[in-house]
Amino acid sequence: MAATIIDSSIFGNLFSSEAMRRVWSDESRTARYLEIEAALARVQGRLGIIPQEAADEIARHCAIERIDMQKLRAQTERIGYPVLGVVSQLNALCRDRLGEYCHWGATTQDITDTATVLQIRDSLALVDEELRAISGELARLAARHRDTPLAGRSNLQQAVPVTFGYKMAGLLAAIERHRERLAQLRPRVLVGEFAGAAGTLASLERGALETQEALMRELGLGQPQIAWHTIRDCIAETGCFLGLVGGTLGKLSMDVKLMMQTEVGEVSEPFAPGRGSSSTMPQKRNPISCCYIHAAVAVLRQHAAALLDAMVADHERSTGPWEIEWIVLPEAFCLLAGALKQAKFVLAGLEVDAQRMRANLEATRGLIVSEAVMMGLAPHMGRERAHDLVYDLCREAIRQDRPLLEVLAADAEIARHLDREALARLCDPANYLGQAGAIVDRVLARREKR
Repeated sequence: MAATIIDSSIFGNLFSSEAMRRVWSDESRTARYLEIEAALARVQGRLGIIPQEAADEIARHCAIERIDMQKLRAQTERIGYPVLGVVSQLNALCRDRLGEYCHWGATTQDITDTATVLQIRDSLALVDEELRAISGELARLAARHRDTPLAGRSNLQQAVPVTFGYKMAGLLAAIERHRERLAQLRPRVLVGEFAGAAGTLASLERGALETQEALMRELGLGQPQIAWHTIRDCIAETGCFLGLVGGTLGKLSMDVKLMMQTEVGEVSEPFAPGRGSSSTMPQKRNPISCCYIHAAVAVLRQHAAALLDAMVADHERSTGPWEIEWIVLPEAFCLLAGALKQAKFVLAGLEVDAQRMRANLEATRGLIVSEAVMMGLAPHMGRERAHDLVYDLCREAIRQDRPLLEVLAADAEIARHLDREALARLCDPANYLGQAGAIVDRVLARREKR
């Protein structure tokens, strides 16, 4: 019986994904334990640390189908950790007591941490795939709307004109930075653990570091410089990375929600019959994906904080902080998977209303380009005087409910410097886009180069 939103048969694929849940499932985690135990046996057999016959026998039984999951649950409830239950079942499966060589020189946390790193590796691959797809959708929108004028907003007020392509390029640049971060953190995070009870590998009289090196090579992970049983910065870094990605997706969802408002109407989530409809108001078309993104990444940020809290561990093996990771790391990845999936859906089918964007630019009847007018007048009367004069005339335009151009053209001081045609050029939002297009091109070029 599913009790969490992530595992819900109803909500699960809205807040997460099948692929990510599979990575963090009991079966997948247990299979990783077996993969590590088999690799350890093979390595120690080659090094002559355990009999080759034992290594072969152990590896032969390291298959998830051989594990009784119900029994493992009972063992875990009794012992407190699942690894010992797995080792016990493996031992029983092996003939002639050869299973006694299973888990030779390892400690429970070695296997648990290394399995977690393998799960992180699989999860990051899924995140990378989704980031690449989202990057592509943002690049498409940025290029298509490179020159589509849009009201830039500050404190929820119209500020100066930008372009919708510029807005998408800003998000694209952030997604590309996340892809760079992911590439950079992999070598630090994808490092296994094999260090014994307190990290000194004292349980192996010979071949200890050789076993560690060969085991990590067998698993495709980095070899640790020193035990990290209670030094959890790399796990916390992973959580912070997930939080950063979630923050950018949250920014996307926030802007789309605001732009979907009836009074704004500049973009809409993809349409599907009945999607976002109200049970009582037939006219409504609510943001759906954006709401799920917002909720998921809000919880994700708290999980990142919890992983930072888990860094405060005691001595060489901790009493509690470690288990925080068991709770929040799978949920963090699952929630991000859902947010990524929803963001990709939104961007792939985003409906962009360029005419409404233009209409909203005209909503203030020229006030949005007051900076352009000020800068146009500044060479003639000085910036400070130009600012104060345009400020006063903006207030007058609002008071009289007249277009700014008319008020400007009627001012005698301005008329000495600029005629109506020049003022009209300054009052056209499409003429005050600055370097928006060139900046979009720069972001797209860097992405292509990468």
